[in-house]
Amino acid sequence: MKSSRKVSFGLAAAGVFALAVLLALTPRPDAPAPSGSLGAPVFGDAFWKRWGDGKGELAGYDLAFPRYGQARKGVAVTIFVTETFSNSLRVKSDPGKHPASDEFPVMKLNLVEDFQTGIYDYNLLTSAFVALVPVNGRPAGSATKVSFSSQEWCGGVFGQLLFDAASARLTTHSYFDGEADQSRAVPAPADALAGDAILLWARGFAAPALNAGERHEVPFVRSIETSRLTHRAVETARVTLSRAAAPSRVTVPAGTFEVERRVAEIAGGPTWKIDVEAAEPHRIIAWETSEGRKASLLASDRLEYWKLHGEGQESFLARIGLKPRPPRTP
Repeated sequence: MKSSRKVSFGLAAAGVFALAVLLALTPRPDAPAPSGSLGAPVFGDAFWKRWGDGKGELAGYDLAFPRYGQARKGVAVTIFVTETFSNSLRVKSDPGKHPASDEFPVMKLNLVEDFQTGIYDYNLLTSAFVALVPVNGRPAGSATKVSFSSQEWCGGVFGQLLFDAASARLTTHSYFDGEADQSRAVPAPADALAGDAILLWARGFAAPALNAGERHEVPFVRSIETSRLTHRAVETARVTLSRAAAPSRVTVPAGTFEVERRVAEIAGGPTWKIDVEAAEPHRIIAWETSEGRKASLLASDRLEYWKLHGEGQESFLARIGLKPRPPRTP
């Protein structure tokens, strides 16, 4: 599960940094001009000095998730990490398998949400990949792929969006009657924000980048997670994004932080309020939605997590505020 530019290319950290900067500064042949009046995320030297170090950022959260009319307690984990992507396959590119013309760098977010509902639990995974260079007719900071899966005791569902110049290819599979297997195109303008990339947007990894006190409305492709859990179609809508004019302070299990609030008001959907650490590395400190979701930071660390799968390495969970699962419930 190697996932950083360092691992993907098998180079020393300095070489990774140089290559990452080169990729970040080199537009794709089919790249559009930078986005218009709205600011575009900047993926330059400062970005790659942190995110080209061959590690992922892991964070654990206390989670409240509404399901079946009740607030469920659980845990969430976010994993932010850069990867090299194959454009033809829209998957992580293994070293030497693809020509350079087929590769581009992405920032990946894996959001894991686990919570109990009575006798059985829900295990949700959302993966969002934002391109760090212009590609496929979309500017840097645009989603290139998002996917969602849910596993619970009744069955499983899966959905995927692959973003092209003006639309996204949607594929879904579900055990629910009337949903089953579907495939269609969803309108997705080049400046649209993907609903499953909201946390990436809040950290400044996904367009549009807003100045303090700024507010703007953009197209929005509804979240696959929300669509699957509510049995609604994935469709294009509008979202009003805003950034607080001044920092504030919040206290969570990880401590007290100065934060900048980002808000996403989705037309016909929930409103997200996301508190982002004002200082580097701008971690997500907390988030809540008008539907009742809430998450608050327990702890975070930078780790080569894909290597930590051996017996005894469950101890690393303490670095993100979590404990190993018991072998069974007594």
